[in-house]
Amino acid sequence: MEKFSDMALFVSIVKHQGLAAAGRELGLSPASVTARLQGLEKHYGVKLLNRSTRHLSLTESGRLYHQACVEILDNVRETEALLQNSHTEVSGALKVAAPKDVGKQYILPLISEFCQQYPGVVPYLYLNDHLSNIAESGIDVVIRYGELSDSNLICRRLAPSRRVLCVSPEYLAKRGIPETPQDLAHHDCLAMMRSQEELKTWHFQNQGQRDAVTLMPTRFSDDGEVIRRWALEGAGIALKSIVDVQADLNAGRLVTVLDGYMKNFSASTSVSSANLNVVYMDRRYQPKRMRLFLDFLLQSFSST
Repeated sequence: MEKFSDMALFVSIVKHQGLAAAGRELGLSPASVTARLQGLEKHYGVKLLNRSTRHLSLTESGRLYHQACVEILDNVRETEALLQNSHTEVSGALKVAAPKDVGKQYILPLISEFCQQYPGVVPYLYLNDHLSNIAESGIDVVIRYGELSDSNLICRRLAPSRRVLCVSPEYLAKRGIPETPQDLAHHDCLAMMRSQEELKTWHFQNQGQRDAVTLMPTRFSDDGEVIRRWALEGAGIALKSIVDVQADLNAGRLVTVLDGYMKNFSASTSVSSANLNVVYMDRRYQPKRMRLFLDFLLQSFSST
C-alpha cells in the first residue's frame, strides 16, 4: 500500500504543479511531501522532477513514472469498484480537451450523450486552441487538428478535413471576390494566434505552384470560435477547418473563396495536416471509461 500512496502523492504533485498544494490535498506537511519525494528518487536512483522556486517539470524518468502511476491508480480504482459492486461499474473522471469551435459544436453534445449512458462518469471538458502536454496535464483525450510527432501518443483520425477560406456573402457583396491569393492583401482578413505567434502568413498550392502571402489582418484571436463569429458578422475572410464551418456553409451563412488552392498556416503540403484527430497516451491498460469513450467517439464520427 505504501507504493500506491507514493504514486498518488506523485500524481498530485504533477497535477498541482507544486509540493505544498499536493500536501494540502493529501493532508501532509510540506516537509513530509519533500521527504517522501526525495525517498522516491533515492529508491529508484533517478531524478523525477526538475524543481525551482517558480517552476516544476518532469524529467524523462519522471514522465515515464507519472504515466505508469496514472495508469495503475486508474486500474486500481476500477478494480475496487468491480469488487464493491459485484459488476463492472463505469465511473470516474474523464478529461477531454478540444478546440472551442469543434468542442462546442461536436464534442459537447457527444459527451452529454455518453454520460446519459454512463452516469457514473464525471466529464471535464477543457476548451482551448492550444496543444496540451498530455503527460503532464492529466488530460485523457485530446481532440486536435493536424499531425503530431510525439511517438508516445496514439493519434487516430476522427474526420477528414481541409482548410478553406470562408467569408460571409454580405462581405463579398461589399468588397468583391478575391481571384488570387495575392488579392487577399486588399481584403480584411481574420488571423489566428498560436502561442503568441500571429499566423498571418498563409500558404497556398495549386498544380504544384506554391505561394506564401503575408497579410496585414484587421483582427486577431487565439480562439477559433471568435474567428468564426467574426466571419459570420462580415468582418472579413478567415482561414478555417471545413469541419468548423460546415454547418455555416450548408446554411449559406458563409461561402468559400479560392477553392482551387490547397491552403494552410504552414508550408506543409500534407493534406492530412488538417484532419481532425483524437490523441491519447499509449497506455497498455486504459480505464474502461476511456476505452468506451474512445469507441463511442470514433463510432459517432464515422456515422456522420
